[in-house]
Amino acid sequence: MITPRFSCSQTEKSVIVSVYCPSVRASDVEINVDETLLSVHINPYFLRLNFSHALTEDDASSAVYDPSTGYLTVTLTKEVPGQEFKDLDLLAKLLAPRPSQAVPAQPVIEVVDSQDAAVDDVDEELAARAQGLSLERQEILEAAENDWQLPQTIPEPLPPLQTTVERRYGFLDTHSGYFRHVEHTENEVNELGSDVETCSPQERRQRRISHEEEKWDEDHYMADFADDEYIQELLAWRNPHTTSSEDIQYTEQENLVMLRLPRKEYLPTAEQTHDLHLTLLTLLFAYAYEARTTQHDPTPESAWTLASLTPAFSALDPPPYGQSRPPERSAFTEAELAETFTASYRRSLAFPLYRSFALAEACRADVAALLARGKRTVTRCLLEMKDILDHHDVYYVYSKIWVDDFCVWTLAYASDDNLAKLAETVKGLRMRKSAIGWDLEGLEALTREDGARSPDSDDESEDEIERMLPAPL
Repeated sequence: MITPRFSCSQTEKSVIVSVYCPSVRASDVEINVDETLLSVHINPYFLRLNFSHALTEDDASSAVYDPSTGYLTVTLTKEVPGQEFKDLDLLAKLLAPRPSQAVPAQPVIEVVDSQDAAVDDVDEELAARAQGLSLERQEILEAAENDWQLPQTIPEPLPPLQTTVERRYGFLDTHSGYFRHVEHTENEVNELGSDVETCSPQERRQRRISHEEEKWDEDHYMADFADDEYIQELLAWRNPHTTSSEDIQYTEQENLVMLRLPRKEYLPTAEQTHDLHLTLLTLLFAYAYEARTTQHDPTPESAWTLASLTPAFSALDPPPYGQSRPPERSAFTEAELAETFTASYRRSLAFPLYRSFALAEACRADVAALLARGKRTVTRCLLEMKDILDHHDVYYVYSKIWVDDFCVWTLAYASDDNLAKLAETVKGLRMRKSAIGWDLEGLEALTREDGARSPDSDDESEDEIERMLPAPL
Protein backbone atom coordinates (compact mmCIF):
# COMPACT_ATOMS: atom_id res chain seq x y z
CA MET A 1 0.00 0.00 0.00
CA ILE A 2 1.08 3.57 -0.71
CA THR A 3 0.89 6.24 1.97
CA PRO A 4 -0.55 9.32 0.27
CA ARG A 5 0.36 12.91 0.93
CA PHE A 6 -2.04 14.54 3.34
CA SER A 7 -2.62 17.57 5.55
CA CYS A 8 -4.88 18.27 8.51
CA SER A 9 -6.69 21.35 9.75
CA GLN A 10 -9.51 22.05 12.18
CA THR A 11 -12.44 24.30 12.91
CA GLU A 12 -14.28 24.71 16.18
CA LYS A 13 -16.45 21.65 15.51
CA SER A 14 -14.60 19.60 12.89
CA VAL A 15 -11.26 18.16 11.76
CA ILE A 16 -10.55 18.29 8.03
CA VAL A 17 -8.15 15.80 6.42
CA SER A 18 -7.07 16.44 2.82
CA VAL A 19 -5.64 13.35 1.09
CA TYR A 20 -3.92 13.49 -2.31
CA CYS A 21 -4.96 10.34 -4.22
CA PRO A 22 -5.20 11.08 -7.94
CA SER A 23 -6.74 8.81 -10.58
CA VAL A 24 -8.95 6.74 -8.28
CA ARG A 25 -12.64 5.88 -8.21
CA ALA A 26 -14.50 7.76 -5.49
CA SER A 27 -16.92 4.86 -5.07
CA ASP A 28 -14.06 2.65 -3.84
CA VAL A 29 -13.23 4.84 -0.85
CA GLU A 30 -13.46 3.11 2.53
CA ILE A 31 -13.40 5.34 5.62
CA ASN A 32 -13.49 4.04 9.16
CA VAL A 33 -13.49 6.05 12.39
CA ASP A 34 -12.76 4.39 15.73
CA GLU A 35 -12.60 7.09 18.42
CA THR A 36 -9.16 8.64 17.84
CA LEU A 37 -8.25 6.42 14.88
CA LEU A 38 -9.08 7.32 11.27
CA SER A 39 -8.47 4.86 8.44
CA VAL A 40 -8.84 5.76 4.76
CA HIS A 41 -8.44 3.05 2.11
CA ILE A 42 -8.73 3.60 -1.61
CA ASN A 43 -6.65 1.27 -3.73
CA PRO A 44 -3.64 1.60 -3.94
CA TYR A 45 -3.55 4.15 -1.08
CA PHE A 46 -3.93 3.52 2.63
CA LEU A 47 -3.79 6.11 5.41
CA ARG A 48 -4.18 5.55 9.14
CA LEU A 49 -4.06 8.54 11.49
CA ASN A 50 -4.15 8.57 15.26
CA PHE A 51 -5.48 11.86 16.69
CA SER A 52 -5.15 13.15 20.22
CA HIS A 53 -8.93 13.25 20.83
CA ALA A 54 -11.98 11.30 19.71
CA LEU A 55 -13.89 11.94 16.47
CA THR A 56 -17.36 10.88 15.39
CA GLU A 57 -19.21 10.34 12.13
CA ASP A 58 -22.56 12.12 12.06
CA ASP A 59 -24.73 14.07 9.63
CA ALA A 60 -22.21 16.93 9.60
CA SER A 61 -19.38 14.62 8.52
CA SER A 62 -18.57 14.28 4.84
CA ALA A 63 -16.12 13.00 2.26
CA VAL A 64 -15.73 14.81 -1.05
CA TYR A 65 -13.44 13.76 -3.90
CA ASP A 66 -12.34 16.31 -6.52
CA PRO A 67 -11.08 14.44 -9.63
CA SER A 68 -9.66 17.64 -11.14
CA THR A 69 -7.19 18.13 -8.27
CA GLY A 70 -6.97 14.54 -7.02
CA TYR A 71 -7.78 15.52 -3.43
CA LEU A 72 -10.13 13.63 -1.13
CA THR A 73 -11.41 15.93 1.64
CA VAL A 74 -12.70 14.14 4.74
CA THR A 75 -14.55 16.21 7.35
CA LEU A 76 -15.17 14.59 10.74
CA THR A 77 -16.98 15.98 13.77
CA LYS A 78 -15.21 16.46 17.07
CA GLU A 79 -16.75 14.45 19.87
CA VAL A 80 -16.27 17.49 22.14
CA PRO A 81 -17.02 20.69 20.20
CA GLY A 82 -14.43 23.39 20.72
CA GLN A 83 -11.73 20.94 21.82
CA GLU A 84 -8.33 21.82 20.36
CA PHE A 85 -6.50 19.09 18.44
CA LYS A 86 -2.82 19.90 18.89
CA ASP A 87 0.08 18.94 16.63
CA LEU A 88 -1.97 18.45 13.47
CA ASP A 89 1.08 19.60 11.51
CA LEU A 90 3.29 16.84 12.98
CA LEU A 91 2.64 14.20 10.35
CA ALA A 92 4.96 11.59 11.86
CA LYS A 93 3.10 11.83 15.16
CA LEU A 94 -0.27 11.34 13.42
CA LEU A 95 1.09 8.30 11.56
CA ALA A 96 2.49 6.68 14.72
CA PRO A 97 0.58 3.60 15.95
CA ARG A 98 -1.95 3.97 18.71
CA PRO A 99 -0.25 3.51 22.11
CA SER A 100 -0.74 0.16 23.79
CA GLN A 101 -3.26 -0.16 26.57
CA ALA A 102 -1.92 0.35 30.06
CA VAL A 103 -1.00 -2.71 32.06
CA PRO A 104 -3.80 -3.48 34.56
CA ALA A 105 -2.95 -2.45 38.08
CA GLN A 106 -4.56 -5.57 39.60
CA PRO A 107 -3.22 -9.09 39.05
CA VAL A 108 -4.84 -11.01 36.22
CA ILE A 109 -4.72 -14.27 38.23
CA GLU A 110 -6.98 -14.64 41.23
CA VAL A 111 -6.69 -17.34 43.90
CA VAL A 112 -10.19 -18.76 44.27
CA ASP A 113 -9.56 -21.40 46.94
CA SER A 114 -6.71 -22.78 49.01
CA GLN A 115 -6.66 -25.92 51.13
CA ASP A 116 -3.89 -27.52 53.15
CA ALA A 117 -3.31 -31.24 52.93
CA ALA A 118 -4.00 -33.19 56.08
CA VAL A 119 -0.98 -34.23 58.11
CA ASP A 120 -1.23 -37.38 60.18
CA ASP A 121 1.11 -38.72 62.77
CA VAL A 122 3.54 -40.13 60.28
CA ASP A 123 7.16 -39.70 59.64
CA GLU A 124 8.09 -36.00 59.44
CA GLU A 125 10.05 -36.37 56.23
CA LEU A 126 7.21 -38.24 54.54
CA ALA A 127 4.77 -35.52 55.60
CA ALA A 128 7.03 -32.89 54.14
CA ARG A 129 7.03 -34.71 50.81
CA ALA A 130 3.25 -35.02 50.88
CA GLN A 131 2.95 -31.30 51.44
CA GLY A 132 5.34 -30.61 48.58
CA LEU A 133 7.51 -28.33 50.66
CA SER A 134 10.47 -26.88 48.83
CA LEU A 135 13.85 -26.20 50.32
CA GLU A 136 13.06 -22.48 50.52
CA ARG A 137 9.86 -23.15 52.47
CA GLN A 138 11.71 -25.41 54.86
CA GLU A 139 14.21 -22.60 55.48
CA ILE A 140 11.36 -20.19 56.23
CA LEU A 141 9.81 -22.64 58.68
CA GLU A 142 13.14 -23.09 60.41
CA ALA A 143 13.64 -19.32 60.52
CA ALA A 144 10.22 -18.90 62.16
CA GLU A 145 11.39 -21.15 64.97
CA ASN A 146 14.61 -19.11 65.32
CA ASP A 147 13.27 -15.55 65.52
CA TRP A 148 13.37 -15.16 61.72
CA GLN A 149 17.14 -15.19 61.47
CA LEU A 150 17.58 -16.12 57.81
CA PRO A 151 21.06 -16.46 56.32
CA GLN A 152 21.48 -13.60 53.81
CA THR A 153 23.98 -13.09 51.05
CA ILE A 154 24.20 -10.56 48.22
CA PRO A 155 23.33 -12.35 44.97
CA GLU A 156 25.78 -12.07 42.11
CA PRO A 157 24.34 -10.19 39.12
CA LEU A 158 23.70 -12.41 36.15
CA PRO A 159 25.17 -11.39 32.80
CA PRO A 160 22.61 -10.62 30.07
CA LEU A 161 21.64 -13.69 28.10
CA GLN A 162 23.23 -13.69 24.64
CA THR A 163 21.73 -16.09 22.11
CA THR A 164 23.92 -14.90 19.21
CA VAL A 165 27.40 -13.50 18.73
CA GLU A 166 25.97 -10.37 17.13
CA ARG A 167 25.26 -7.40 19.38
CA ARG A 168 22.46 -4.96 18.83
CA TYR A 169 22.96 -1.23 18.51
CA GLY A 170 21.24 1.94 17.39
CA PHE A 171 18.02 3.43 18.71
CA LEU A 172 16.95 1.43 21.80
CA ASP A 173 19.33 -1.33 20.63
CA THR A 174 16.82 -2.46 18.01
CA HIS A 175 19.14 -2.77 15.00
CA SER A 176 21.74 -5.25 13.80
CA GLY A 177 23.30 -6.47 10.56
CA TYR A 178 23.98 -3.07 9.01
CA PHE A 179 27.78 -3.47 9.24
CA ARG A 180 28.27 -7.11 8.25
CA HIS A 181 30.22 -6.08 5.15
CA VAL A 182 31.78 -2.92 6.56
CA GLU A 183 35.29 -4.02 5.50
CA HIS A 184 34.18 -3.71 1.87
CA THR A 185 32.97 -0.12 2.27
CA GLU A 186 34.86 3.14 2.64
CA ASN A 187 33.56 3.88 6.13
CA GLU A 188 36.26 6.18 7.47
CA VAL A 189 34.48 6.94 10.74
CA ASN A 190 33.94 3.35 11.88
CA GLU A 191 36.18 2.91 14.94
CA LEU A 192 35.25 -0.69 15.68
CA GLY A 193 36.84 -2.36 12.68
CA SER A 194 35.50 -5.44 10.92
CA ASP A 195 34.08 -6.94 14.14
CA VAL A 196 31.68 -4.07 14.66
CA GLU A 197 28.74 -6.49 14.77
CA THR A 198 30.17 -8.47 17.70
CA CYS A 199 31.70 -5.75 19.90
CA SER A 200 30.24 -5.52 23.38
CA PRO A 201 29.29 -2.08 24.77
CA GLN A 202 32.40 -2.15 26.96
CA GLU A 203 34.65 -2.84 23.96
CA ARG A 204 33.01 -0.06 21.96
CA ARG A 205 33.71 2.48 24.69
CA GLN A 206 37.31 1.36 25.14
CA ARG A 207 38.01 1.56 21.41
CA ARG A 208 36.35 4.97 21.16
CA ILE A 209 38.45 6.46 23.94
CA SER A 210 41.60 4.82 22.57
CA HIS A 211 40.94 6.27 19.12
CA GLU A 212 40.36 9.74 20.57
CA GLU A 213 43.68 9.55 22.40
CA GLU A 214 45.39 8.45 19.20
CA LYS A 215 43.93 11.31 17.15
CA TRP A 216 44.54 14.03 19.75
CA ASP A 217 47.13 16.48 18.38
CA GLU A 218 48.58 19.07 20.76
CA ASP A 219 50.21 21.05 17.94
CA HIS A 220 46.92 21.35 16.05
CA TYR A 221 45.12 22.61 19.14
CA MET A 222 47.88 25.14 19.93
CA ALA A 223 47.94 26.37 16.33
CA ASP A 224 44.18 27.00 16.33
CA PHE A 225 44.47 28.69 19.73
CA ALA A 226 47.25 30.99 18.52
CA ASP A 227 45.69 31.84 15.16
CA ASP A 228 41.95 32.02 15.92
CA GLU A 229 40.85 34.75 13.52
CA TYR A 230 38.51 32.48 11.57
CA ILE A 231 37.32 30.72 14.70
CA GLN A 232 36.25 34.11 16.06
CA GLU A 233 34.12 34.53 12.94
CA LEU A 234 32.52 31.16 13.61
CA LEU A 235 31.83 32.17 17.20
CA ALA A 236 30.08 35.34 16.04
CA TRP A 237 27.73 33.40 13.72
CA ARG A 238 24.17 32.78 14.91
CA ASN A 239 22.08 29.77 13.97
CA PRO A 240 18.88 30.95 12.21
CA HIS A 241 16.85 28.29 14.05
CA THR A 242 17.72 29.94 17.37
CA THR A 243 17.09 33.53 16.31
CA SER A 244 13.93 33.24 14.20
CA SER A 245 10.79 34.61 15.82
CA GLU A 246 8.42 32.88 13.37
CA ASP A 247 6.51 29.71 14.20
CA ILE A 248 7.82 26.52 12.66
CA GLN A 249 6.04 25.62 9.43
CA TYR A 250 7.39 22.50 7.78
CA THR A 251 8.06 22.67 4.06
CA GLU A 252 6.50 20.32 1.53
CA GLN A 253 9.83 18.49 1.23
CA GLU A 254 10.04 18.02 5.00
CA ASN A 255 6.48 16.66 5.08
CA LEU A 256 7.33 14.16 2.35
CA VAL A 257 10.37 13.00 4.35
CA MET A 258 8.23 12.57 7.46
CA LEU A 259 5.77 10.44 5.48
CA ARG A 260 8.62 8.01 4.76
CA LEU A 261 9.75 7.72 8.37
CA PRO A 262 9.22 4.38 10.12
CA ARG A 263 5.89 3.90 11.87
CA LYS A 264 6.77 2.29 15.12
CA GLU A 265 5.44 2.27 18.60
CA TYR A 266 8.24 2.81 21.09
CA LEU A 267 7.88 1.40 24.60
CA PRO A 268 11.03 2.58 26.37
CA THR A 269 11.46 2.28 30.09
CA ALA A 270 11.98 5.39 32.20
CA GLU A 271 15.72 4.72 32.19
CA GLN A 272 15.81 4.28 28.41
CA THR A 273 13.83 7.49 27.90
CA HIS A 274 16.31 9.29 30.13
CA ASP A 275 19.24 7.96 28.08
CA LEU A 276 17.54 8.90 24.81
CA HIS A 277 17.52 12.54 25.93
CA LEU A 278 21.26 12.29 26.64
CA THR A 279 21.90 10.77 23.21
CA LEU A 280 19.85 13.56 21.64
CA LEU A 281 22.30 16.05 23.18
CA THR A 282 25.23 14.42 21.37
CA LEU A 283 23.35 14.48 18.04
CA LEU A 284 22.45 18.14 18.44
CA PHE A 285 26.03 19.00 19.42
CA ALA A 286 27.34 17.44 16.20
CA TYR A 287 24.64 19.27 14.24
CA ALA A 288 25.51 22.58 15.93
CA TYR A 289 29.23 22.16 15.15
CA GLU A 290 28.55 21.30 11.52
CA ALA A 291 26.13 24.22 11.14
CA ARG A 292 28.58 26.70 12.68
CA THR A 293 31.64 25.62 10.73
CA THR A 294 29.75 25.68 7.42
CA GLN A 295 27.46 28.57 8.43
CA HIS A 296 24.43 26.42 7.63
CA ASP A 297 25.63 25.63 4.10
CA PRO A 298 26.53 21.90 4.07
CA THR A 299 29.62 20.75 2.18
CA PRO A 300 30.69 17.30 0.91
CA GLU A 301 32.49 16.86 4.27
CA SER A 302 29.38 17.55 6.37
CA ALA A 303 28.32 13.89 6.60
CA TRP A 304 31.82 12.94 7.80
CA THR A 305 31.71 15.72 10.39
CA LEU A 306 28.33 14.62 11.76
CA ALA A 307 29.36 10.97 11.94
CA SER A 308 32.77 11.67 13.46
CA LEU A 309 31.52 13.96 16.21
CA THR A 310 28.72 11.64 17.36
CA PRO A 311 29.98 8.76 19.55
CA ALA A 312 26.75 6.84 18.91
CA PHE A 313 27.61 6.85 15.18
CA SER A 314 31.33 6.25 14.88
CA ALA A 315 31.65 3.86 17.85
CA LEU A 316 27.99 2.88 18.40
CA ASP A 317 28.55 4.18 21.93
CA PRO A 318 25.64 6.31 23.18
CA PRO A 319 25.37 7.83 26.68
CA PRO A 320 25.42 7.50 29.62
CA TYR A 321 29.20 7.76 29.92
CA GLY A 322 29.63 7.72 33.69
CA GLN A 323 28.20 6.56 36.98
CA SER A 324 26.30 9.76 37.80
CA ARG A 325 22.78 8.38 37.66
CA PRO A 326 20.07 10.57 39.21
CA PRO A 327 17.58 8.90 41.58
CA GLU A 328 14.71 10.25 39.48
CA ARG A 329 14.91 9.37 35.81
CA SER A 330 12.97 12.53 34.87
CA ALA A 331 15.74 14.76 36.24
CA PHE A 332 19.11 15.52 34.69
CA THR A 333 22.07 16.25 36.95
CA GLU A 334 24.94 18.53 36.01
CA ALA A 335 27.37 15.67 36.57
CA GLU A 336 25.82 13.35 33.98
CA LEU A 337 25.34 16.19 31.49
CA ALA A 338 29.01 17.13 31.93
CA GLU A 339 30.00 13.51 31.25
CA THR A 340 27.82 13.49 28.14
CA PHE A 341 29.23 16.72 26.74
CA THR A 342 32.79 15.72 27.64
CA ALA A 343 32.60 12.94 25.05
CA SER A 344 31.37 15.43 22.41
CA TYR A 345 33.99 18.03 23.40
CA ARG A 346 36.80 15.47 23.10
CA ARG A 347 35.73 14.51 19.61
CA SER A 348 35.42 18.14 18.51
CA LEU A 349 39.00 18.68 19.71
CA ALA A 350 40.46 15.53 18.15
CA PHE A 351 38.93 15.05 14.68
CA PRO A 352 37.60 18.04 12.70
CA LEU A 353 39.45 20.92 11.07
CA TYR A 354 38.66 23.59 13.67
CA ARG A 355 39.63 22.54 17.20
CA SER A 356 38.76 25.06 19.85
CA PHE A 357 37.33 24.78 23.35
CA ALA A 358 35.56 28.10 22.85
CA LEU A 359 33.94 26.73 19.69
CA ALA A 360 32.76 23.66 21.62
CA GLU A 361 31.24 25.95 24.26
CA ALA A 362 29.40 27.87 21.55
CA CYS A 363 28.01 24.60 20.18
CA ARG A 364 26.75 23.64 23.63
CA ALA A 365 25.00 27.01 23.86
CA ASP A 366 23.40 26.27 20.48
CA VAL A 367 22.15 22.92 21.81
CA ALA A 368 20.49 24.67 24.75
CA ALA A 369 18.89 27.26 22.45
CA LEU A 370 17.57 24.58 20.06
CA LEU A 371 16.07 22.55 22.91
CA ALA A 372 14.40 25.66 24.32
CA ARG A 373 12.64 26.17 20.98
CA GLY A 374 10.76 22.89 21.39
CA LYS A 375 10.41 19.60 19.57
CA ARG A 376 9.44 21.17 16.25
CA THR A 377 12.78 22.96 16.00
CA VAL A 378 14.65 19.90 17.25
CA THR A 379 12.91 17.77 14.63
CA ARG A 380 13.83 20.22 11.88
CA CYS A 381 17.49 19.93 12.93
CA LEU A 382 17.23 16.13 12.89
CA LEU A 383 15.64 16.25 9.43
CA GLU A 384 18.55 18.37 8.21
CA MET A 385 20.98 15.82 9.66
CA LYS A 386 19.03 13.04 7.94
CA ASP A 387 19.17 14.85 4.60
CA ILE A 388 22.96 15.22 4.84
CA LEU A 389 23.52 11.59 5.83
CA ASP A 390 21.02 10.16 3.35
CA HIS A 391 22.92 11.72 0.46
CA HIS A 392 26.19 9.99 1.41
CA ASP A 393 26.99 6.59 -0.11
CA VAL A 394 28.27 5.13 3.19
CA TYR A 395 27.13 7.23 6.14
CA TYR A 396 23.43 6.94 5.27
CA VAL A 397 23.45 3.88 7.54
CA TYR A 398 23.65 6.11 10.63
CA SER A 399 20.46 7.80 9.52
CA LYS A 400 18.76 4.40 9.37
CA ILE A 401 19.82 3.18 12.82
CA TRP A 402 19.58 6.46 14.72
CA VAL A 403 18.16 9.59 13.07
CA ASP A 404 14.99 8.10 11.55
CA ASP A 405 13.83 6.74 14.89
CA PHE A 406 14.83 9.91 16.70
CA CYS A 407 12.67 11.98 14.34
CA VAL A 408 9.61 9.83 15.08
CA TRP A 409 10.32 9.64 18.81
CA THR A 410 10.84 13.39 19.13
CA LEU A 411 7.60 14.24 17.34
CA ALA A 412 5.40 11.59 18.94
CA TYR A 413 6.83 11.09 22.40
CA ALA A 414 9.08 13.99 23.44
CA SER A 415 7.64 16.76 25.57
CA ASP A 416 8.27 20.47 25.07
CA ASP A 417 8.27 20.93 28.84
CA ASN A 418 10.95 18.29 29.37
CA LEU A 419 13.05 19.72 26.56
CA ALA A 420 12.75 23.20 28.08
CA LYS A 421 13.89 21.93 31.48
CA LEU A 422 16.79 20.12 29.85
CA ALA A 423 17.68 23.30 27.94
CA GLU A 424 17.90 25.29 31.19
CA THR A 425 20.23 22.74 32.75
CA VAL A 426 22.44 22.59 29.64
CA LYS A 427 22.57 26.38 29.45
CA GLY A 428 23.72 26.70 33.06
CA LEU A 429 26.28 23.90 32.80
CA ARG A 430 29.91 24.76 33.57
CA MET A 431 32.37 22.67 31.59
CA ARG A 432 35.88 22.45 33.03
CA LYS A 433 38.84 22.10 30.68
CA SER A 434 40.48 19.73 33.12
CA ALA A 435 37.58 17.27 32.68
CA ILE A 436 38.42 16.75 29.00
CA GLY A 437 41.40 14.59 29.89
CA TRP A 438 44.01 16.63 28.03
CA ASP A 439 46.06 19.48 29.45
CA LEU A 440 44.25 22.24 27.57
CA GLU A 441 45.06 24.96 30.09
CA GLY A 442 48.76 24.09 30.04
CA LEU A 443 48.88 24.11 26.24
CA GLU A 444 47.10 27.47 26.12
CA ALA A 445 49.54 28.92 28.65
CA LEU A 446 52.50 27.70 26.60
CA THR A 447 50.99 29.22 23.47
CA ARG A 448 50.58 32.59 25.18
CA GLU A 449 54.15 32.51 26.48
CA ASP A 450 55.50 31.59 23.06
CA GLY A 451 53.51 34.41 21.46
CA ALA A 452 54.89 36.90 23.98
CA ARG A 453 58.49 35.71 23.49
CA SER A 454 58.60 35.41 19.72
CA PRO A 455 58.18 38.72 17.85
CA ASP A 456 56.62 38.60 14.44
CA SER A 457 59.12 38.63 11.60
CA ASP A 458 57.18 41.46 9.97
CA ASP A 459 57.94 43.71 12.96
CA GLU A 460 61.73 43.50 12.73
CA SER A 461 63.44 46.88 12.86
CA GLU A 462 65.25 48.42 9.93
CA ASP A 463 68.57 48.21 11.82
CA GLU A 464 68.19 44.44 12.20
CA ILE A 465 67.45 44.12 8.48
CA GLU A 466 70.53 46.19 7.58
CA ARG A 467 72.74 44.02 9.76
CA MET A 468 71.49 40.96 7.91
CA LEU A 469 72.46 42.44 4.52
CA PRO A 470 75.94 41.64 3.10
CA ALA A 471 78.62 44.33 3.56
CA PRO A 472 79.27 46.61 0.50
CA LEU A 473 82.39 45.89 -1.62
